[in-house]
Amino acid sequence: MGDHFSVHVGVRSYEVDANGHLNHAYYHRYGEHARTEHFSAAGCTMDRLATAGVGIVLLETHVRFLRELRHRDHVDVDSRLTFGEGKSFEIAHTLMRDDGVVVAEISCRMGLLDAAARRLVADPAGRLRELADDPAVLGL
Repeated sequence: MGDHFSVHVGVRSYEVDANGHLNHAYYHRYGEHARTEHFSAAGCTMDRLATAGVGIVLLETHVRFLRELRHRDHVDVDSRLTFGEGKSFEIAHTLMRDDGVVVAEISCRMGLLDAAARRLVADPAGRLRELADDPAVLGL
């Protein structure tokens, strides 16, 4: 599995706008869902992170809308992590409809927040490696 993970999501009726396509805010929610499931698959559940005194925070996000999604469409939302030097890391998502059409791309810069100090953890990859049951799921 490495640093690549995917979830399947169906567009629900209450997520579409007056134009009949997925409201822009839900693309972010789909990305958040994929990220949460990706970290959970590695053993870094929200509860486990909170117990350890850390939390994943979104520092920056960008969505590139390529095609519309409509009610009852289904997409795979993949999640790919990239760790480098420093306090932040990147997550990229591609949203692909069941017919193989890429409908959106999301890029995010994330950090790992020390809840007590209210500062970013200096080595997020190292800390997540310590907390994960299966660090390989995160590419670590």
